[in-house]
Amino acid sequence: MRPDRSRSARGGGGGGDGGGGRDGRRGRRAFLGAAGGLAVAFAAGCGALPVIPKRPTPSAADAAAWIRFAGGRYTLTLPRVEMGQNVLTAMKRIACDELGVPWDRVDARLHGTRALPRVKASVGSDSIREFAIPLAQACATLRDALEAGHAAGVLAVRPRPMAELRAFERTAPRSPRSQPIEQGPAIVRGEALYAADVRRPGQRFGRVLRAPVSPELASRAVFLDEAAARSVPGFVALVRDPLLTQGRSEGVGIVATTPGALERIAAALAPRWSVDGSFESDDVVRALDLDARLARGALAHQPRLEPWHTTGVPDRTGPWDVDLHLDVPPAAHAPIEPRAAVAHWTAEGELHAWVGNQDVFYVADVIAARLGLDASRVHVQGMRVGGAFGGKTIATVELEAAVLARATGSAVKVQWTRSQEFACGFHRPPSRHRIRARLKDGRIEAWWHAFASSHILFTNAVLPAWLQRLTDVIGDDGVARGAVPPYRTGATRVEFDLVRLPILGGPWRGLGAGPNALAIESAMDALARAAGADPVAFRLAHVESPRLARVLRRARESAGGRSSATGPQRTGRGVACGIYKGGSFAAVIADVDVDPSDGTVRVRRMTCAHDCGRVVDADQVRAQCEGNLVWGLGMVLVESLPIGASSIGAASFADSPIPRMGEVPAMRIELVDDGDAPTGAGETAVVAAAGAVANAIFDAIGYRPQRVPVRPADVLAHLRASGRA
Repeated sequence: MRPDRSRSARGGGGGGDGGGGRDGRRGRRAFLGAAGGLAVAFAAGCGALPVIPKRPTPSAADAAAWIRFAGGRYTLTLPRVEMGQNVLTAMKRIACDELGVPWDRVDARLHGTRALPRVKASVGSDSIREFAIPLAQACATLRDALEAGHAAGVLAVRPRPMAELRAFERTAPRSPRSQPIEQGPAIVRGEALYAADVRRPGQRFGRVLRAPVSPELASRAVFLDEAAARSVPGFVALVRDPLLTQGRSEGVGIVATTPGALERIAAALAPRWSVDGSFESDDVVRALDLDARLARGALAHQPRLEPWHTTGVPDRTGPWDVDLHLDVPPAAHAPIEPRAAVAHWTAEGELHAWVGNQDVFYVADVIAARLGLDASRVHVQGMRVGGAFGGKTIATVELEAAVLARATGSAVKVQWTRSQEFACGFHRPPSRHRIRARLKDGRIEAWWHAFASSHILFTNAVLPAWLQRLTDVIGDDGVARGAVPPYRTGATRVEFDLVRLPILGGPWRGLGAGPNALAIESAMDALARAAGADPVAFRLAHVESPRLARVLRRARESAGGRSSATGPQRTGRGVACGIYKGGSFAAVIADVDVDPSDGTVRVRRMTCAHDCGRVVDADQVRAQCEGNLVWGLGMVLVESLPIGASSIGAASFADSPIPRMGEVPAMRIELVDDGDAPTGAGETAVVAAAGAVANAIFDAIGYRPQRVPVRPADVLAHLRASGRA
């Protein structure tokens, strides 16, 4: 923190909290764990070795660079990426409250690699949990220095406990709620806040063409009509560079003077492709055949394993009170903004890039490594991101822009089309689950959850098969996230297999917590019914965390009484709850209507009680909860990414829809704040939203989905088979 205008030096950091495992393979684990949230990731192609993401944990000393004072004004350089979660507004609120200054005296800006020492990627709902207190500590130190008359120099931040920080006092003076969302008016005015809005002198427009198959299959161009392409008005360049390879997919770059010319050049080029191998959707289904894997013996990874003979349970052969199957398909991130980047080379041989990425430092590392540059010659500026959800964590379009800019000697903007987002991005991997459980005297005596999925942290979008096989030694904490139930379950076995699939999978909002929690909460609902117990009371009897019990009770109180059915509609109420990353808690109650005439399910109301510790900005936390509720609704009723012939079978939202506004129910959000340290809110309610909807469907018509999303045809088939149509 500098009261003067001097610029802090660009620094670095390493390490993180990734990896982990159950054995003592320290050397390999140390290498693999260094990557933190995304684990190992790099710009694949050309046999390149990994570029390891550096994910330093922020400290009070780091926060010295985030807040500065000069000329009577304060400048907050946000150490996070702003991607619609409005962390810029929340962090500015912390700064204003701690400094004791009005909203309009603090200027807030987004960071780039020149502005701050290295900060970790904006992933994992860590922004408030890890950055709020260091920022407040830095602001408190600056405030004290200014009050003492010290208006210049570099200050050493004094770490203080949360209890001594004004920003987290229950009676902390809040900036007026009439203040707009930071940068909100600029968004409405269409100012250049996003990477796609950047304009540089002499800027050109680029695109990389690829075979219409998954990058997991080796493909290359065997014919290009270059003469026809060069005759198109606006043609600038055709670029063949091995750095444009993604996975095993050769890329052919084209550059034009206008975006429209790109379409005409691509059509004139009329590429023909050679592709090695093929696959169909059935191949993916067979690869995840869970029962076949279980028949061969124990699965490879066990997040929790309590030997049954030590808990008094005789065996694991049954009979079972619940034997539940659940198939979860792939799903897209579906950000409204397709990814984009602008790259420009200076006369001095430095690269400047403007990106919409969740980790600008990692982008700089990848570009420097792949293009053979000294890191000091690569400068990356982060822009606002129009939705990311874990999908914009690797260097794809950014590297493409840098390569095309180098080839043409001009600034180049590359923006993926919606079709490219589906075809070239990674997605939520499919998973198959089986939970078997047994009751004794109304309590869970035995719990066995087995599942199979593709990799998430160690994504095949960036890892070649040989390196991914090495990571399989330690498993994948992203796949395992949320797989251990937050309940007392007696003898417990949780195990999973990892399968490299021919489609790209990776981090998706909540990682594995969404599908895992849906399976767990569906099984808990089935167990409650088998025990003849109220679903809320049954959970409370098994919950281990007092904070989880508290949000569950609050949700029940807030939901109130059930409404009666109108006309032929069947109504149902479902409940689910869970813990995200060990520190945030949520419970959701959903009310649904099922129309027996056409099988449509409509979620009428969702009530969510949420505990993420100290709430910095209640409006923004509620907004995050609402978004998570929609994601849960979409998981159960809407979202599925089709797999076509050797590719993702979607080119638009018509092929892979997301919930529409008319499908969003009334929502009630109850924030539980009992003074604990702040934790994450960005993904927490994912662990409860989907389960509540699925359980409400069962309550309405007695149908327990074995696959999602639930289709009207599935509902009608059940009603007819059960004689309830």
